[in-house]
Amino acid sequence: MTRGEALKNGVSVQMQLEGLPLIQGDQVQLQQVVLNLVLNAFEAMSSVDGARRELSISTERRGADEVLVAVRDSGPGIDPEHLERVFDSFYTTKPSGIGLGLSICRSIIDAHGGRLWPAANDPRGAAFQFTLPAGNQGS
Repeated sequence: MTRGEALKNGVSVQMQLEGLPLIQGDQVQLQQVVLNLVLNAFEAMSSVDGARRELSISTERRGADEVLVAVRDSGPGIDPEHLERVFDSFYTTKPSGIGLGLSICRSIIDAHGGRLWPAANDPRGAAFQFTLPAGNQGS
């Protein structure tokens, strides 16, 4: 779905998708979360000139009952003072943003029993990670 945006913005995409247990949840809502995080990363990296634009999407198992998904970019990052504010409704750092995307993402992840949080990406950029509980293997 985002291949055209990646090409248009000159973004190199790497994926490290570990074999994971099933999770129970609304596939469309969870897909919307990942899509929003990826599109936000593309937009953030569009302001970076002269540096490599890289997006990394990874999954991993955390213990026996949790799955972690991480979306990392090489954009300008988020001011540490504003890390938690990015989830406030109507808070935006984008000139054309309305400030609802990340708020809705957090609500979706919370409703699925998970947690969504931002962090700095090393050496530069932002990382958004979320956890979801693993479902029953027989589901």
